[in-house]
Amino acid sequence: MPHLRLKPLSQQTIVITGASSGIGLATARLASEAGARVFLIARNEAALKTIVEELRGRGGQADYAVADVGDQAALEQAAAQAKAVFGSFDSWVNDAGVSVYGELEQTSIEDQRKLFDTNYWGVVHGSLIAARALRSRGGAIINLGSVLSDRAILLQGTYSATKHAVKAFTDTLRMELESSGAPVSVTLIKPSGIETAFQEHARNLTDSPGTRVPPPAYDPRLVARAILHACAHRKRDIVIGFGGHVIALLGAIAPRGTDLLMQAIGRSAQTTGKAPKPSRADNLARPREDGTEQSLTQPVSPVRKTSLFLEAQLHPVATAAAVAGLGALVLGSLAARRLGQGRIRLTGPLHLDPRPALRRRFG
Repeated sequence: MPHLRLKPLSQQTIVITGASSGIGLATARLASEAGARVFLIARNEAALKTIVEELRGRGGQADYAVADVGDQAALEQAAAQAKAVFGSFDSWVNDAGVSVYGELEQTSIEDQRKLFDTNYWGVVHGSLIAARALRSRGGAIINLGSVLSDRAILLQGTYSATKHAVKAFTDTLRMELESSGAPVSVTLIKPSGIETAFQEHARNLTDSPGTRVPPPAYDPRLVARAILHACAHRKRDIVIGFGGHVIALLGAIAPRGTDLLMQAIGRSAQTTGKAPKPSRADNLARPREDGTEQSLTQPVSPVRKTSLFLEAQLHPVATAAAVAGLGALVLGSLAARRLGQGRIRLTGPLHLDPRPALRRRFG
């Protein structure tokens, strides 16, 4: 790997797509709190304007551009605006995403193409724009994949396909940049089910009133922490949520058994009798009500706000030292217990009186 030095967050300008809600919004807020300058891109101008005003009101440096990431020319223009405002950028986060819940035969080709326009081509457009800008000076590209980059799920077949494609593109881009000597870090973030407006914004083709992410669900700020860690530290992949990671592992180890498990629980785990607010439902073709990190009408309970699995990935050396220390403590305790079992336990003061022994021997 060529020499790569990523700036501390407080010295960075970070571009974030899909920044009007969910993971993108959580990332923008945490980045601003860390002192980074943030440039937000999404389709919903009203939400973007409110968010930027909020960040500026807290002392942050923020601006925005309205663009559909599936429109290459619009995203190029947004990138040019980011450079005009802040001079350059150091990290580019491709977070924008949409989804459709429904069987493949139910999902129109038009809807499937729209998913690819946003989820795949949006990542391609943003990554190539960022690669051209960062190739000479260095920086980070962070792409949002999913645990579904490794394992497909019922009712989200097209979404899973887009995330498989994002993984392949990201892995290839990383290799190409490295082989050319470009000092650019490329990270794939793979969240499990995250409690955001994702399920409200998804197009619902099922016969249930509402859809949801399968539990266990994780707080979007965990993903934001992973993204910002990748902005400042070279990482290949970061997975958020051990539950989703287990499903991906099962799919690799026992694909047929995982198929049967998905068939048994896949529908019930992703549907609900509670419909989203009409103002927030179905943003596939156009933006809907945004501005929140989490779902307003279809929350998954409980939401996990911590993840030891994530901490182990972000801080592997400290985790290894802690595990080694714990192992040494356990082994020491077991050794002490075994040693103690071989000794005579004394419960009172020791008295050495030879007279009884002498009487027995000599009468």
